Amino acid sequence: MKIQNAFRLGLFGGLGALTAIVIGTGVSSLATILTYVGAALFLALGIDPAVSFLQRRFPRWAAILIVVVVILAVFAGLVFAVIPVIIDQVNTLIASVPSITDALTKDNSIEKWWNGAFPWLPYADVLSNVQGFFTKNLATITGGVFSTVFTIASGAFGVIIVLILTLYFVASLSSIKRGLYQLIPATRREKFIDISEQITKAVGRYVIGQGALGLCNGILSFIFFSVLLLFGVNVKYYALLVLIAFLFSLVPLVGTISGSVIICLLVLLFNGWPTVLIPIIYYLVYMQIEAYVISPRIMTRAVKVPGVVVVIAALAGGTLLGVLGALVAIPVAAAVLLIIKQVVVPRQNEL
Repeated sequence: MKIQNAFRLGLFGGLGALTAIVIGTGVSSLATILTYVGAALFLALGIDPAVSFLQRRFPRWAAILIVVVVILAVFAGLVFAVIPVIIDQVNTLIASVPSITDALTKDNSIEKWWNGAFPWLPYADVLSNVQGFFTKNLATITGGVFSTVFTIASGAFGVIIVLILTLYFVASLSSIKRGLYQLIPATRREKFIDISEQITKAVGRYVIGQGALGLCNGILSFIFFSVLLLFGVNVKYYALLVLIAFLFSLVPLVGTISGSVIICLLVLLFNGWPTVLIPIIYYLVYMQIEAYVISPRIMTRAVKVPGVVVVIAALAGGTLLGVLGALVAIPVAAAVLLIIKQVVVPRQNEL
């Protein structure tokens, strides 16, 4: 009998392990879809405060319609205002590549510069090694280019999917909440609803706050480059630089500084020295103003999380889920702290 029980225990244990492996494999296969769903739900929670505000004056369907139309109008305005400029400037850059190549290869300027900078390293040997490297790895390089194009296309498709899911979540967020609340036992439902509403409001405020930071950086960058243009300093491809400033500022903690470094490097590449000093000084000043004036005023109304927790959460989220993880890490940390404060600590005090 003992052997039979042991056999049964081992059998059920093995079946449990196999079930766990199958579930883990399924979750891994659905990682991309789950990421889309998580991003859409995150954005829907950020849009919901605007819908709730308009719902005081209009029916919910009208409030959702107004918010969706405004978002689509802003997105369309961004596309029609910025994308043509970027395309024109990128075409100009591509058209200028032959002249840049001629300027570099004329009179063997590259070879002369190389011999002056690295006289101990023969230029002919370096050129031969570089040509040999590209010849041997031509297939790998070509595959990498196609992989990059496919990744960009997949990213664009993912953005469309996330946008569609966001609209569905915004329209049905109330019914989703009600369905979830009905699964909670009646004795704990009121407390669960209270904590859940606080978490969703915190996430919504955080999304709005991070979007406001990105919009602020984008608008101020556009004003900055426009003022430079009025003073005769034409920073090339400024529309692309403004878009980079806006997008990178949406990433918490390291977004602004990363975007600023990329912008300054591009200005150095396009305009050279000493023009790059102007944006370097501007973004150094702006980062200080954002860190000590703009961000505290916006984020203290969104989520109240200690600074060390913000850094740890953003690093952990970025390591696990990349940019999306860094975006959602701070509101998740705020939710965990809220649960600890209102659930765990009171229970410990009752013991």
